[in-house]
Amino acid sequence: MGDCRPLGFLLGLPFALVALILSLVGAVVWIIGTVLSCLCPCCICCSALANFAVDLVKLPVKILRWFIHQIPC
Repeated sequence: MGDCRPLGFLLGLPFALVALILSLVGAVVWIIGTVLSCLCPCCICCSALANFAVDLVKLPVKILRWFIHQIPC
């Protein structure tokens, strides 16, 4: 049947919702970090902060994939 793991998807949903909230925070931080790095290019910490925020935005997908792969079909 391939890669069917609906139980892993259902178990991962609450954690993905928390990660979704974190990703919204990450999007706001990314926008602020991008604006700050455009205003002052010498401020290297703002670009690192923006990269961290991008990782936060990708977090819900990573968590769902991890949960789906942990539970066998």
